[in-house]
Amino acid sequence: MHRMQTKVITIGNKKIGGGNPVLIQSMTNTKTEDVNATVAQILALEEVGCDIIRCAVPTMEAAQALSEIKKQIHIPLVADIHFDYRLAIAAMEHGADKIRINPGNIGDLERVRAVVNVAKERNIPIRVGVNSGSLEKHLIEKYGHVTAEGIVESALDKVKIIEDLGYDNLVISIKSSDVMMCVKAHELIAKQTNYPLHVGITESGSIVAGNIKSAIGLGLILNQGIGDTIRVSLTDQPIEEIRSAKIILKTLGLRKGGVEVVSCPTCGRTRIDLIGLAKQVEDMVQGYDLDIKVAVMGCAVNGPGEAKEADLGIAGGNGVGLIIKKGEVVRTVKEEDLLQELKKELDSFTC
Repeated sequence: MHRMQTKVITIGNKKIGGGNPVLIQSMTNTKTEDVNATVAQILALEEVGCDIIRCAVPTMEAAQALSEIKKQIHIPLVADIHFDYRLAIAAMEHGADKIRINPGNIGDLERVRAVVNVAKERNIPIRVGVNSGSLEKHLIEKYGHVTAEGIVESALDKVKIIEDLGYDNLVISIKSSDVMMCVKAHELIAKQTNYPLHVGITESGSIVAGNIKSAIGLGLILNQGIGDTIRVSLTDQPIEEIRSAKIILKTLGLRKGGVEVVSCPTCGRTRIDLIGLAKQVEDMVQGYDLDIKVAVMGCAVNGPGEAKEADLGIAGGNGVGLIIKKGEVVRTVKEEDLLQELKKELDSFTC
């Protein structure tokens, strides 16, 4: 698989590439200059499983704020830079563990060189990011329109600029909002470079559409052995990106740990608020560091059979509920006590 052969890159206290676990990233949506708000959001993201966090650095004040932010968090901090090379330098001087730039939009070669020189002095990785929406005019003309081939060529051109300056501590990111174009681009670039790849479907949309597009795109890419870090880009709160990313990785067998919740669809036999119950269970299990499967079933008739593959399960009926372990009913409880009884089982569960 491609990710087994990618170059190992160290980002703060994490390593990516070379067969290391695929790590989850997100990006803060606070003003980076607001240290308290930014730190609070990062700590909340750490709590649900974020491995690497990126902050926008649009001003010098934001770059300077990184010093204080870094003191209060526990995961690598990436600075996202556009247009002003001085912000990239300042971000590194104030503790950024990695910077994200597009060498094509931060100025001439001497400005790129100035950034690379500081990164080289401090051994700070550079993520070279190219999006389909910012593809250069000459590549659009060359290929007739925005294409996967054009995205890959653009990214490798930017990488060569930095390599020619004597630096190869790099991560590549090529993104598109077109899912299948993004998949093809990653298939192409994986054959042409051994740098770690950060994968995501950019501008994927709100939580429903964005999750579907991201699951399909990331699933197709990751399942081919491509991708070393991921972000599920959603028009929603960043915490939702982490939850979705964890499910994608676990579904593909790329991450273990954390309680997996499975629940049946509603049907005419359902006599409880199954939708509400399933959401309550999903929220409740976030606080457990258990590598188990929990089933939430709406029918006391078929529930035990449907939950037989789960470690724990509950099934609701008319006023009563079942507590299920490994497919066997262990006791019957009042329907209103189902959630509380499940919590007791989780509290006492040993893998």
